[in-house]
Amino acid sequence: MKSYLQLHSRRDSYLPLIANYASHSHNRRSLYHTIIIIVSVALNVCFLYHYFNHPKLPPPLRNPLNHYQSLNPFPLVTDDVLSTSLAPQFFNPDEHAVVTTLYTDAFAPAVATLGHSLRKADVSARLILLYLPEKVSPSALCVATSSGFIPQPVSRIPPPKNGDGAHPHFLDQFTKLTLWKLDQQGIKSLVYLDADTLVRRNFDELFALPFNFAAVPDVYTDHNGYILGFNAGVLFIRTSTTVFNQMVSKIEHADFPLLEAEQSYLNHYFGAEVVRLPYAYNGNLAIKRRSPEMWKNTTEERRIVHFTWPKPFLQGDYERVPWYNLEEKVMEVSTWEDGLWKEEMLWWGDMFKEMKHIYRSTLKQCFRQPKSKQVASATSPTTS
Repeated sequence: MKSYLQLHSRRDSYLPLIANYASHSHNRRSLYHTIIIIVSVALNVCFLYHYFNHPKLPPPLRNPLNHYQSLNPFPLVTDDVLSTSLAPQFFNPDEHAVVTTLYTDAFAPAVATLGHSLRKADVSARLILLYLPEKVSPSALCVATSSGFIPQPVSRIPPPKNGDGAHPHFLDQFTKLTLWKLDQQGIKSLVYLDADTLVRRNFDELFALPFNFAAVPDVYTDHNGYILGFNAGVLFIRTSTTVFNQMVSKIEHADFPLLEAEQSYLNHYFGAEVVRLPYAYNGNLAIKRRSPEMWKNTTEERRIVHFTWPKPFLQGDYERVPWYNLEEKVMEVSTWEDGLWKEEMLWWGDMFKEMKHIYRSTLKQCFRQPKSKQVASATSPTTS
C-alpha cells in the first residue's frame, strides 16, 4: 500500500512538471516566430526604402580612355600658332617662370635632374626653386640648384586642422600656394613642376594660355581610373597675391578630404574653373600601367613625364638614396614589374648621369657644404 501511494504521489507530483515544460516550450516557439516576423518585416522595409529612394542607376558611360584607339595623327599645337603666340613682341621670358619646390634633402638629385632636362628642352622662362630653409641642408640646396634653378626660401604654410587625416609626406605641401605670390617679382604666369617630373619637350606654349589656372586630369591604376579631378604635380598659374590671400583665408574652413593635402584643396577651389590640359603635359606613369597602348602612341607628343610611382631616386618610405647609389637604384627600379617602366627609368637615369657630368665642378663643391639645415636660412631673406 505504501509503495502504491508513493508511486501515485510521485506520479501526481511529476505530471504538473510535464505541463509546465510544454508551456515553456510553446512560449519559446512563439518568441522565435515573433522575432523572425519582426526581422523579416524590417528587412522588407529597408529594401523598399532603398528601392524607392535609390532607384537602380544606369551602367557607367563608356570611357574612351579605357578603350583607347590610336585615331588622331595630328600634333597638339600647330607651328604657325606657336610661332605667333611666342613672338618676341608678345612673349617676355622674364615675365614667366618654371617653378619647383624642395621640402626635404631626399628630392635634391631630382630637382637637379629636372633643371637639366629643362635646359635641354630649351625652355625660355626663369627657373625658380622654392624651399624650406629649416628642412633643407646647404649641401642639398647646392645640389638642387646646380643645374640652373634660382633658390628662394619661403615660409611653411601649415596644413589645416593640424594635418589630421593628411598623408604624412604631404604635410608641407600647402606651402605650394606661395606660387601665387610670385607676381610680386614681376612674374605674370608660371608652370609649376613637381620635383619628380622630367621634361622631354619644350612647353613654352603654356605661357601663352589666357586662362588663370590649368592642370592635367589625374589617373589611378585602381577602379578610379581616369578621373575628372586634376593632378597637382603640373600646374599652369597666372599669379596673384590677391588670389593667394583669399585661398589661404579659406583653408581652415573649407570642406575637403585632407589625405591628398593641397591637391585636394586646389581641386575643390578650382573644380569648376580649371582648364584641363592634355595628358602630354603630365605624363603620369599610372597611364602606362592602365593603358599601355595610349602611353606608347602619345610618347612623341609628351612634354613632361611624372614619376608618381615608382620614383627612381627614393627608397623605402620616401627615404633618400645616397648619391653614389643612385645609378644602381635606377637600374633596380627598371626591373620592377617585369620591366614595365624600364624605358622611363632609363630616361631619368640617363638625364641624371648627364647632369652629373656637365655640372661636376659645382657638384664637387656641394658635397663640401654643411649637412645641417639651420645654415641654409642665412642665404637670403625668406619670402613670406
